[in-house]
Amino acid sequence: MVTVGIYVHMEAKPGKEGEVEAFLKGALPLVEAEPETRTWYAIREGPGQYGIFDTFPSDAGRKAHLSGKVAAALMAKAGELFAKPPSIHEIDVLAAKLSE
Repeated sequence: MVTVGIYVHMEAKPGKEGEVEAFLKGALPLVEAEPETRTWYAIREGPGQYGIFDTFPSDAGRKAHLSGKVAAALMAKAGELFAKPPSIHEIDVLAAKLSE
């Protein structure tokens, strides 16, 4: 069961959309190595607008993810790829359907 999550909104710098998409797709293997990350989605919300949505069974899993390799890589690339710093929201999951 998942109880908490993270939603991150990102706005690509003009002309950096392809690099943002490559970065997000390339992050998948890092996330797959995180045992507490139950779901992880990298999404395009619209032209130049991107997001990450992920869920965890506990706050400990969420904290591990926020201090992990994907978060570090995202923040290291933020100035190069994004028009403004990524907006990170810690959320509570009220209900979920997960299929395995």
